[in-house]
Amino acid sequence: MLALRLTRGSHPAVQLRRLLVAVASAGTGFLLLCTLGYAMGHPDSPAAAALRLAWCATPLAATVYFAVAVARTDPATKPRPGLSAIGLGPGRLMAISATTTALACALGSMLALLFFLHLRGDLTGMPFDGAAAEFLASDQPLPLPAALTLLSLVPLTASIAVALVLRPRDIRPASEKGPARSYGRFGVQGRPGARETFGAYGRFGARLRGDARRDATEDAEPAEQPEPTTAPDPDPSRPPAPREAPRGLPWGVAVLAAGLAVEAYANRERDGGGLSLPGGLAHGPASVLAGWVLTAIGLALAGPGLTHLCGRLLQSAGPGALRLLAGRVLMEEASRIGRPLGVVCAVASGAFAMTALYDPNAPSFGPLTTLGGLLVTGCTVATLLTAAVEAKHARADTTAALLRLGAPATMLRSAAALRAGALLALFLPLTLFVAELAALPLAGR
Repeated sequence: MLALRLTRGSHPAVQLRRLLVAVASAGTGFLLLCTLGYAMGHPDSPAAAALRLAWCATPLAATVYFAVAVARTDPATKPRPGLSAIGLGPGRLMAISATTTALACALGSMLALLFFLHLRGDLTGMPFDGAAAEFLASDQPLPLPAALTLLSLVPLTASIAVALVLRPRDIRPASEKGPARSYGRFGVQGRPGARETFGAYGRFGARLRGDARRDATEDAEPAEQPEPTTAPDPDPSRPPAPREAPRGLPWGVAVLAAGLAVEAYANRERDGGGLSLPGGLAHGPASVLAGWVLTAIGLALAGPGLTHLCGRLLQSAGPGALRLLAGRVLMEEASRIGRPLGVVCAVASGAFAMTALYDPNAPSFGPLTTLGGLLVTGCTVATLLTAAVEAKHARADTTAALLRLGAPATMLRSAAALRAGALLALFLPLTLFVAELAALPLAGR
């Protein structure tokens, strides 16, 4: 009930993002139901049905990734002062966010089921003159348990992912952490891990009397403050140093190279079968799919490091105030926008490779292939835009401070345009290069 109240009273922009999550969930659920319909209509080809179900994993992952990004930017579930006093600690806020995500995805899954039943003719008769009867198995009764199982994949996976990402963490350094603490219900009440016994206080409150005498002595004779061992900062207005570079760049490059190597090995095999790409695309070895997956993971891992490197390059060779500001912001936001940018780069390279492999003599893209491509592309781009909005809100205090100091608004807009141009100049050639290498195994070159 609390999750419903928070959802109803949110900002219209937040409601729009949740609506987009529901739309993505509806599209993914419809693809899963169409896979069930194909399996029902073709019981003699289980391998083809399993391959269609495997291709649905990509839209499912993109939808869950977008749902997690929307949950991270939800202001209703951000920890604020005073919430723990009324029972809304970090643990319960995490549970509310996971419940809200599950509700949005469940709404989309329900819409997908209604639309699927409408196309089958189970509600108001067969629409579109029965054009969808081939892959929906309209002449057979729908197994409701199987349909509900497939539709529960998106809400269940998204809520678990949100709970794992937003789980409470102790972000203090190891040197500042005290003894281990155990938390009460939903993380509201905290108490020391080792509980003291009754005898620790001494007999008849001797411990309390000793503490009182010690406090009185300290009040009478204040302790001398130790002299500082380090000199004060001569420039207190100096901006803090940016965060350290993300450590995933070497791993990302290694996984990317491994994926390209797997694709090159698949090109040497030329077994001519195993992998059937949807929508009339080329056929090739089954190991090409593993190479593409490794390539996408490598780009996602290398995205934060490449974004940080881009910000460092902007500040090289005698930078001015504009380049310094743009570079520092990129280095600070590398972990937040770098990974979505790497995922968009991976999706764009895959789309470019599939377009280059398209055979004009083959049948055109079907409606399900088009829907899956739109879902993956839309979710990844929406995730990147959501991460950009989150980054903008995170640096709102810095932007307000710059405006108070007299920085013109045109300078801030120019810095944003410079950051976008620098990222485009780095990631666009990388996308084209990876797409060209990914298309080689199936192009017959």
